[in-house]
Amino acid sequence: MYSILITWFVAALSLLGTAYFLPGFKVAGFKSALITAVVIGLANILVRPILLFLTLPLNILTLGLFTIVVNAMILKLCAALTPGFEIKSWLTAILASILIALLSNGMYWLLSAT
Repeated sequence: MYSILITWFVAALSLLGTAYFLPGFKVAGFKSALITAVVIGLANILVRPILLFLTLPLNILTLGLFTIVVNAMILKLCAALTPGFEIKSWLTAILASILIALLSNGMYWLLSAT
């Protein structure tokens, strides 16, 4: 149970950190970040596998780098569905998907080191 809460908290903090560092990526506050983290999690469970299957040839051709674009698609979808979460452009979404991954992996690394 605690691991789910920690994952949720880390995802929300990653969203807030990305909003701090990246112009054009806006999260209204911590409550919006928590809601957005849930919406992104649900989209990753329901939509991401379908998108990855449909883009499999491109993913193979780019040696998996197209997954970053799929993650950006998920972020743009969630920005359209979630109030208090906004992404200005596709380039911002692509950069945000990279930054969110780096921030969340860094936080997980810090939590596992303690």
